[in-house]
Amino acid sequence: MTEVSPRLSQYVVGFAAGMLLWVLLTGTSDGQELLAGVLVVAATMAVAGPRLAILGGVRLVPSAAVALVAYLGYFFYALVRANLDVARRVLSPSLPIRPAVVEVRTGLKSRLGRLLLANSITLTPGTLSVDVRGDRILVHWIDASPGTDLESATRRIAAGFERHIRGFLQ
Repeated sequence: MTEVSPRLSQYVVGFAAGMLLWVLLTGTSDGQELLAGVLVVAATMAVAGPRLAILGGVRLVPSAAVALVAYLGYFFYALVRANLDVARRVLSPSLPIRPAVVEVRTGLKSRLGRLLLANSITLTPGTLSVDVRGDRILVHWIDASPGTDLESATRRIAAGFERHIRGFLQ
């Protein structure tokens, strides 16, 4: 695989994210702290330069921030719902599980978008992303009905995450 050089916008996104993280971690807007943050984040961007190409899928539009917040809300909702479902299965005397490896399809084009989708699936109890191959993600699912097809697996596991991720990633 050839290494794609990052564009200026990817450095800007990386720098902005780094500075946001710096301010959140330090909890101050003191001038010296901000200057230290600028230096540390700039050095990090210089070292990470070749790897910033993954940020190419970030949408730089005003509505992206709203879409990110909506995604985080949906992720929290899915996380709580999945935890309750797994807890119910554990506490049930018959332990109703039908584990299987299923394939879901994604329409996300960027590597970062597919990575975030796969990680969102993995962080939700009852599912585990096993592999990403092009537009397909292999998922170990705790409750797959026999003969689950690609469309229904995609709809039940990934569609909600993907709908929200598309607002801020390609």
